[in-house]
Amino acid sequence: MTAQTPNSPEPAAVEPGATAEHILTVDCVESPGIVHSVSGFLLNHGCDILDIKQYGDKGQRHFFMRVHFSSGSSSDASLGQDSFSTEDLRRDFTPVAEKWEMNWQLEPHGRKRRVLVMVSKMGHCLNDLLFRARTGDIPVEIVAVVSNHRDQEGLVQWHGIPFFHLPVTKDTKPEAEARLMELVDAFDVELVVLARYMQVLSDELSAQLAGRTINIHHSFLPSFKGAKPYHQAYDRGVKTVGATAHYVNAELDEGPIISQQVIEVDHTYTADDLVAVGRDAECAALRNAVRWHCEGRILLLGNRTVILR
Repeated sequence: MTAQTPNSPEPAAVEPGATAEHILTVDCVESPGIVHSVSGFLLNHGCDILDIKQYGDKGQRHFFMRVHFSSGSSSDASLGQDSFSTEDLRRDFTPVAEKWEMNWQLEPHGRKRRVLVMVSKMGHCLNDLLFRARTGDIPVEIVAVVSNHRDQEGLVQWHGIPFFHLPVTKDTKPEAEARLMELVDAFDVELVVLARYMQVLSDELSAQLAGRTINIHHSFLPSFKGAKPYHQAYDRGVKTVGATAHYVNAELDEGPIISQQVIEVDHTYTADDLVAVGRDAECAALRNAVRWHCEGRILLLGNRTVILR
């Protein structure tokens, strides 16, 4: 049984009579009675279910659930308090989780995850994430940007976010990755996003960041590897352009897939047109992956993802 708790500070205590919203995600071996136990726990704590998604994988006999619930003003007076704090709810849910041997997470709804973005020269995915974080469209706080080039330094500084230039060569890669982990620890980072970062992470670093690193690549892989994949695609007359966002593991571009985008094209598209369409697909796939991760919608089943939307 594994309970995951956030690194960032808890929100301020809820005022008496006010409502607080939380997200509970669980996964465990499938068995009758799990939904009853979870809903009973929420009922006993005076909570209202606002949204619930569940999925049972019959082949793997594994169960997944995400519950968005509120507590506070509708609490049963017999409970002796107007609302329960996040820590109260975690403490009281622990026996339920232990009974069913659940992996679980219970967090305040809308909590912003602390994100570090890595980028090389191309800034379209970075720019999209910066804009959406700034406007509150995705629940993230971008706490730092790391790059092996300085091309995006001005954009990052305009947003008032620390920028760190970490050049990478074959000889300096171990030192660069060690410095990266220092930044991850110093900024209390919960998620690392590779927004067209064109360096391959070492197996050791991938293992250290397992489950909390998302990458984006064009979906022409493995057909068009190397430089200028969209120009290669143009030469072959492709009919679709796409992008895939996935978790990083030791296998290059083969981690669990989170989000994919496909856009139809035809013979009228130039190579530059394909590049532009590809940028749109990459931004959309990556933003979806980051959003779903930070909203607690993604659960892992081996090398697959279950996304409770």
